[in-house]
Amino acid sequence: MSKKIGIFYGSTTGTTAKIARKIGALLNVPANDIHDVAKVAPSMTGEYDVLVFGSSTWGSGEMQTDWLDFINGVEMLDLKGKKIALFGCGDETMADTFCNAVGELHRRLGRTQAEFIGQYDAGTYDFSESEAKDAESGKMYGLVLDEVNHPELTAARLHGWTQQVTDEIA
Repeated sequence: MSKKIGIFYGSTTGTTAKIARKIGALLNVPANDIHDVAKVAPSMTGEYDVLVFGSSTWGSGEMQTDWLDFINGVEMLDLKGKKIALFGCGDETMADTFCNAVGELHRRLGRTQAEFIGQYDAGTYDFSESEAKDAESGKMYGLVLDEVNHPELTAARLHGWTQQVTDEIA
């Protein structure tokens, strides 16, 4: 049975939206299953077996602002039986908050009972701290991208991560 994938993102400058569409293309997700969290209700997540959530990191390491209401609703849902993969855009020069939004999504979605997939090695980035890094495994909770300083790494990371996610949902 094929798993239905929904991609949900928050984007201020358009970078995270662009990445969401690229992920959608690599995972064969139709455009109408790629959602801006500012324009949909949290209950929309119920239509999918696999949820891919993406946010950029802003300010002192916060999620993109469109996520605020959406995440409040989603974290109250019972997503048992669903899988969640996370991605985020950040700037490694913000060395003590690099892609923190991925960590915040992971923390807040933990109570939903969904299974997290898609941890990723971000060893080539240079940052000191990130809430997106799992202290136990040493990997990031999801794909992290730096389109500001390392756009040349994005295509390979997207391909590798989407293949990993595909394998984990098979």
